[in-house]
Amino acid sequence: MTAVLTAAVVGLVVSILGTRAAIWGLVRRGYGQPIRDELSTSHQTKRGTPTMGGMVIILAALFGYAVAHLIGRSEPSVSALLVLGLIVGLGLVGFLDDYIKIFKQRSLGLRSRAKMAGQVVVALAFALLAIRFEDDQSLTPASQAVSFLRDTPIVLPVVLFVVWALLIISGTSNAVNLTDGLDGLATGASVMVFGAYTLIGIWQFNQNCGTTPGPACYDVRDPLDLAVVAAALVGACIGFLWWNAHPARIIMGDTGALALGGAMAGLAITTRTELLLVILGGLFAIITMSVVLQVGFFKLTGGRRLFRLAPLHHHFELKGWSEVTIVVRFWIIAGMCVVMGLGIFYAEWVVGT
Repeated sequence: MTAVLTAAVVGLVVSILGTRAAIWGLVRRGYGQPIRDELSTSHQTKRGTPTMGGMVIILAALFGYAVAHLIGRSEPSVSALLVLGLIVGLGLVGFLDDYIKIFKQRSLGLRSRAKMAGQVVVALAFALLAIRFEDDQSLTPASQAVSFLRDTPIVLPVVLFVVWALLIISGTSNAVNLTDGLDGLATGASVMVFGAYTLIGIWQFNQNCGTTPGPACYDVRDPLDLAVVAAALVGACIGFLWWNAHPARIIMGDTGALALGGAMAGLAITTRTELLLVILGGLFAIITMSVVLQVGFFKLTGGRRLFRLAPLHHHFELKGWSEVTIVVRFWIIAGMCVVMGLGIFYAEWVVGT
């Protein structure tokens, strides 16, 4: 448990100090964020705010995880390394997207096909490696069974599992990317989800079938080390939020959004809680659905709009809500979703025992 606390504290310190240094460096190089012209006048004031801050979140989480293992003199687990690799891989895809935005000074970076191709390559590598590397209990980092609170009886062939993993990873990374539109919104909501996965990992470790067999035990490989990864991300996100809160001094960009979404997906797959992620990350799901509904309604009605602007937070922005009001209310929704997800997770264990 010391490793969990160490990872969180180190991630926080590195992030809060590293973000300050990143702001200074990015401002000197003029790496500012382009803004969509159709957004509100108040939103246009963000034009030129330093972006690519997600680099700091990634590095802080990696450093927090590494220091936790150095202090505890323990070896990293395969499950944790795969999740960290997924974070770094998607972060690189996001970095390319952000760099093109800055270099060409346009609000669109990588072409959609190139961006999707990058996500697919990274997700494919994760999915194929995650069903290998059995431990002494014949457990692999991921399971080919579809999971909700634990593995269900629905076991997928390798090809379908890879497709399933691709959908989870690309869907979640893009959902966080869509949510990252107001100061601190995605960062604060991510803290809550990673906090939930820290608790889930610790609980699964304490109720693991290898050490605590029972009717409701969990067949999960390396749950405690996955909690260390989640805790490092909590600290890294909180440190970044110090500077990303309104008025934001820095923006995470696609570098951070894709990486954080990938982290959530990776933790969901490796902790066998894939469908539970829809509830834990309910805010991200709601915002993504607002885009889907907007596009669908637009096509079905020949050009009419369901919302003034999608994603959903921009709709309320154009209705005159202040940015802080939107962010705080959406954080409340995110917190309610996390509490609901954890409640369902615990209730299933109680019933099972």
